[in-house]
Order: sequence, then structure tokens, then C-alpha cells
Amino acid sequence: MKEFFKDIRNDKTITFAILINIFLIIATILYILFFYRSLPPLVPVFNQLPWGEQRLGQTFTIFVPAGISLLILTVNVFASALIYKRIPLISRMLAGVSLLIAILTFILAIRTVTLII
Repeated sequence: MKEFFKDIRNDKTITFAILINIFLIIATILYILFFYRSLPPLVPVFNQLPWGEQRLGQTFTIFVPAGISLLILTVNVFASALIYKRIPLISRMLAGVSLLIAILTFILAIRTVTLII
């Protein structure tokens, strides 16, 4: 398994993006956990839906964006490891996309919690 990730571990850009990504996902989860007890039973997580109760979810659904971000990171790391030898630029782009998604997830969590509290 170490041989599988050897190439992307040696690439500083990908390694930096993955480490920052992991930090942001952990920070998002810790931020939500810190305010979890003060959140109401329904939180506005699904903001793209029409106005009303359809936008609301149970309190634990505030963890869904962080989970999706973690899933995207995992898939992109494996995809980067698979295609790094052939196309290193695409591997770096996948790491950058994962980082962008983690940043946006962190901002979403902060804005959602501050909107409620």
C-alpha cells in the first residue's frame, strides 16, 4: 500500500493540499461539535431547496457536508495515486479541487452555525 501512494507523497503540492484539506475537515467537525448543544432541533442545511421546512434538516445533518467533503478527498486521493505517473497535472488539480471543497465546507459550517446562534 505504501508503494501505491509513494508518488503523491513525494509531490509537495499534492501533499500540502491533502494536509490542509484534512486540517480543514477536522476543524469543520470540531467547530460543529463545539456548538452542537446550542443548535436547535432543525437547522437550515439544504439552502438550495425552496423556502420553508424543506430547507431544514435534523441537527445531525449539519455533519453531511463535512462527510461529503471527506468522501471527495478520499476518492480524489485514490484517483490521484492512480493517474499520477501518466498525468501529474490532473493529480494536482484533483488535490486542488478537494482543497477548494474543504474550504467551502468550512465556510458553510461557519455561516450556518453563526446564522442559527
